[in-house]
Amino acid sequence: MFRPSIQKMQPYAPGEQPGAHERLIKLNTNENPYPPSPRVRRAITEAANATLRLYPAPRADVFVERASKLYGVSREMILAGNGSDELLAMIFRATLGRGDKVAYPTPTYSLYDTLAAIQEAKALRFPFGRDFIVPIAELARARARLTIICNPNSPSGTMTPVHELGGLAKKLRGRLLVIDEAYVDFAEENALPLLKSHRNVIILRTLSKAFSLAGMRLGLAFAHPEVIEGLLKVKDSYNLSRIALAGGAAALSDPGWMRRNVERVKQTRARVEARLRRMGFEVPPSQANFVLARMPGSDLSALARGLRRAGILVRYFSVPSLRDALRISIGTPSEMNALFKAMEQLVPSVAGGRRRSG
Repeated sequence: MFRPSIQKMQPYAPGEQPGAHERLIKLNTNENPYPPSPRVRRAITEAANATLRLYPAPRADVFVERASKLYGVSREMILAGNGSDELLAMIFRATLGRGDKVAYPTPTYSLYDTLAAIQEAKALRFPFGRDFIVPIAELARARARLTIICNPNSPSGTMTPVHELGGLAKKLRGRLLVIDEAYVDFAEENALPLLKSHRNVIILRTLSKAFSLAGMRLGLAFAHPEVIEGLLKVKDSYNLSRIALAGGAAALSDPGWMRRNVERVKQTRARVEARLRRMGFEVPPSQANFVLARMPGSDLSALARGLRRAGILVRYFSVPSLRDALRISIGTPSEMNALFKAMEQLVPSVAGGRRRSG
């Protein structure tokens, strides 16, 4: 019933979602621990009481207009999606056919692998070093039809300087460079200025993280108008509901609320990084709303299971390059205190096992 490539591919595995009656501290899927702007709830209520019998605006006009004002990018250079995941799917669908090359450093967001498999594209994966520095020269030499950089990267939280990404865009000479900025509101800089000088750059944003709207599925793509026009050819006509568009427009109209929550997350992140390092973990400096805690020489699957039994979800990746690591979303201070209370009981046995095996 399905194409052979679909039958044999592995699906993307999202983080565990608790059942309706489970009481768990959820630190595994990088949601914001704080609520969205109160304007969002009011806008959703008004939209629900209005004409839901009518289709939404195909180009998400009001939402895009708010994004244009907030980010200083013209409306013709913005495309709205059902989360940045849908925008990624559009990009893969519009640019890659069987055997076409897509390049990205790894480990990174594993959805890229899934989307490449769906298109039967050839994925060129360039390993990060332990410092998570992007292999710019190798990516440039690959000359792939599509190159993707997740920045800040997931699962490491590390950031590639924007000027280096500009250099990569120049070296790619017209081939598309996607900069996936899902977590950039928690970082010190962003790549939007590259749009002025590089017509081959697409920048992706999401409202799931900083704006606390993971449940509404809202994303934005920024690119030159001819790139946006190409993506529109593969976009579903009505890909965002009236309710989602109303909530998204309200969130973008209150950036101050978002920025205050971002600062709270960043302050907690700094304390979490310091405490993890005191416990013996290697923690790359994060510019996202999560951290990567590594214990070289150990398989941290047992630690992840122990935390799950203690009522705390973190993300463990069962791939060779990440078996010694946990990705931990930044929650509220009380949630992080609960995490460390549980870890203090569990980590000594993990560290002891590492010393014995060494």
